[in-house]
Amino acid sequence: MGYLLFVTLIQAFSFSLIGEYLAGHVDSYFAVLVRVVLAGLVFIPLTRWRQVEPSFMRGMLLIGALQFGVTYVCLYLSFRVLTVPEVLLFTILTPLHVTLIEDALNRRFNPWALIAALVAVAGAAVIRYDRINPDFFMGFLLLQLANFTYAAGQVLYKHLVARHPSDLPHYRRFGYFYLGALMVALPAFLLFGKTNFWPEAPLQWGVLAFLGLVSTALGLYWWNKGACLVNGGTLAVMNNLHVPVGLLVNLLIWNQHEALGRLLLGGSVILAAVWISRLGNRPVPGVNSAA
Repeated sequence: MGYLLFVTLIQAFSFSLIGEYLAGHVDSYFAVLVRVVLAGLVFIPLTRWRQVEPSFMRGMLLIGALQFGVTYVCLYLSFRVLTVPEVLLFTILTPLHVTLIEDALNRRFNPWALIAALVAVAGAAVIRYDRINPDFFMGFLLLQLANFTYAAGQVLYKHLVARHPSDLPHYRRFGYFYLGALMVALPAFLLFGKTNFWPEAPLQWGVLAFLGLVSTALGLYWWNKGACLVNGGTLAVMNNLHVPVGLLVNLLIWNQHEALGRLLLGGSVILAAVWISRLGNRPVPGVNSAA
């Protein structure tokens, strides 16, 4: 879970950086493309092009297209009409997407995982943001599509790695992820990007560099690696932990006036959901788990 917690902190800063320095100032499609290119420059030189099964490559291309390509195009577009706290709030349905996709792939129903996801959603919902943008519904729909593709990508990665075990480290097979993301980001920029909204200030380029090299390269790699080490319920809950952390970061650094009491209460509920998610994994006394 250490990987997931560390990436949660990165995500918390990333949401505010996008909202404060890029949204409305830098073309969304260009920002997504730059992040993919920078992350690809980190991992593609480390990628093994042999000794990797073609089916694994195809799976990684699909996962990259979903988890980063579609997700972040929708996320950046949502920042055009929503504030940082609103974006954070509307991502609270991600755990439900994770749980339902996980159960569908495993052809099972895990009530504890679903309960944990619901508790996490309730915890995030405690942190209400009262001022709703007039374009609320458009932003909400964009974020739900982003939530679904982000959830699908990480769950599919977990299953793909399980189906294709390898002695190669994860990072040796992760470059395909960014090629898949590029397959979405590049056409989107060529079709819809606006070249008159490129970064103008050094700070904006610095934010893009941080988002590309840290949030996209290391963050997504560590998140997917961490997703392979936890159960579906815990993964669902961890997808919501960035909401209170992100709001807290936004409050302390960018002086957003949020209800601190509800923030702490919602964060506590989400942390409790982590414990609930583990109940389904406890062995039943007298039952042989190897059966």
